[in-house]
Amino acid sequence: MKKIYSLFAFLSLFLLSGCNVYNFTGTGPIDAKTFQVNFFQNNADLIEPGIDRQFTLALQDLIMNQTNLNLVSNSGDLVYEGEIVDYRISPMTATAVAADGSVGAAQNRLTIRVNVRFTNKKNEKDDFEKQFEFYNDFAGTDLPTGTVLNNAIQTIFERITQDIFNESLAKW
Repeated sequence: MKKIYSLFAFLSLFLLSGCNVYNFTGTGPIDAKTFQVNFFQNNADLIEPGIDRQFTLALQDLIMNQTNLNLVSNSGDLVYEGEIVDYRISPMTATAVAADGSVGAAQNRLTIRVNVRFTNKKNEKDDFEKQFEFYNDFAGTDLPTGTVLNNAIQTIFERITQDIFNESLAKW
């Protein structure tokens, strides 16, 4: 019976030691200890006030929540920088012609594209510059303001920040 407990203890230690190599976020061992997210300036033709700060904070929060890296304001081992390059609202489907001859949109789409430059000072082969884009559809009768706009931006930023995380750290 003592041999079974010893074998169980050995197997448990072996399995637990493997948790350092892989975790549920998909990141493997990271040589870096710190990261910095520089302010993502809004350079889109159509400016929505505050989304630059909102995006920068969303990316910082995601990395802090999914890694053990420490956020620093400069000299980070991993550096995320870039700009919001596109913010647009487009009609997706038209409604029938109204009595006054006007045509409305049955559905609109908010699209945001972000250009990201990632630098890994510990492993330069991981560096990249890439654009990430996502969209959110909303009813044509809704105005892109208030709750409709906030929910759309949050959905878009959740997807874009997760895509950036996967590209830079998860290596899916």
